[in-house]
Amino acid sequence: MATINIRRDVTDPFYRYKMERLQSKIEGKGNGIKTVVANLPSVAASLARPPAYVIKYFGFELGAQTNTNPKDDRWIINGAHDAGKLQDSLDGFISRFVLCRSCKNPETDINIKDGHIILDCKACGQRTNVDLRHKLSGFILKNEPKGGKKTKKEKMTRRERAKAESQENGSMNGGSPQDSNSDKGDADDADYEIAAGSDDEFTKQIQADAKGINGEVKEEEWAIDTSAEAIAARAKELPSDLKRSLAFDEDEDGEDNGTNVYDQLGTWIIDETKAKGSVNAVDDVEIYKKAKELGIESKHKTLTVLAQTIFDENIVKQIPARASMLKTMIGESEKHMKAFLGGTERFVGNDHPELIPQIPAILMGYYQHDLLSEEVAKAWGAKASKKYVDISTSRKVRQASEKFLQWLDEAESDDGSDEESDEE
Repeated sequence: MATINIRRDVTDPFYRYKMERLQSKIEGKGNGIKTVVANLPSVAASLARPPAYVIKYFGFELGAQTNTNPKDDRWIINGAHDAGKLQDSLDGFISRFVLCRSCKNPETDINIKDGHIILDCKACGQRTNVDLRHKLSGFILKNEPKGGKKTKKEKMTRRERAKAESQENGSMNGGSPQDSNSDKGDADDADYEIAAGSDDEFTKQIQADAKGINGEVKEEEWAIDTSAEAIAARAKELPSDLKRSLAFDEDEDGEDNGTNVYDQLGTWIIDETKAKGSVNAVDDVEIYKKAKELGIESKHKTLTVLAQTIFDENIVKQIPARASMLKTMIGESEKHMKAFLGGTERFVGNDHPELIPQIPAILMGYYQHDLLSEEVAKAWGAKASKKYVDISTSRKVRQASEKFLQWLDEAESDDGSDEESDEE
């Protein structure tokens, strides 16, 4: 079903907050004529509001009777009302009871305290009062949103809600292997496979382009020698500003004293960057195909290589463009997230120390694009580690991340205080 911007005054086609267009059907005749809003639950879910609030608002604005708790999920307004008229009325509901008064984003929760209705914005953190003079305010006060403790998953869903609405084909969900928060857990040789089968646009593209990778390679003349020896020789000759301290010991994964597959991937990306003049010119699909060719597209150590090779000093701006590929490869795996953070430590701490002050913005970019979970971020920030960089550099990176970690703690404490007030 077609989606529209929640704020219809925003014409940006890439606006992240979407909802379905209202679908209505007029039934009956004479005094029994009525309008059924077919997709009201879906629209209300996009706004994070109970359907009863929306249908009741329509009733107040249109001067018509409504049902607020239908057992058959048929949301009815007495009288004949076309979809366009209802959509205009919905704009008023969104403006009054959904949008933050400060940032105008619809990422708000309703809290009721001391007879006041408060919009708690999860985008900017502001809390603003709803006008109690509107008739719907009285209905909301009598029918409070269901409270109760929120799980970690539910808290994350609040942030992901808008992104889920903007993706027609869904997002890639990987496996969720259990993993220790200690650094020793990352040293485990077991690599977890990320679940495939997503229909998202990036996955469709890479699956179509990579069909022939596992087949026989036709004999042809190559302009560049791609043997392991040639790759190793080129890596030694690269200038210092392009070299990366890749993430592995030489004898791991069965490659004793030689260039392993992870080194090959990293060196290939560096070669491509040098040949094309910019890391931005190295295509995500080609990177994925190369990783698949090497048989490491689902390995957590691959993320350590990528963190060091697919960005440059403009990493904060580059994260959104790379997010689709990275999300496909990370999925929900904590092991993959930790490996990605380890590569970021090396990239910032060793290769680009001038970017250390930007660590909060980098981590926020990861978090907002679902490349990093709250739990993994907090565990990573709790102690320095010499797994990827020396202990001094690790401390510097974590100290620089304090603003982001503090923001996570404050967001969680705000949720906790809201829950306590609801219980009171």
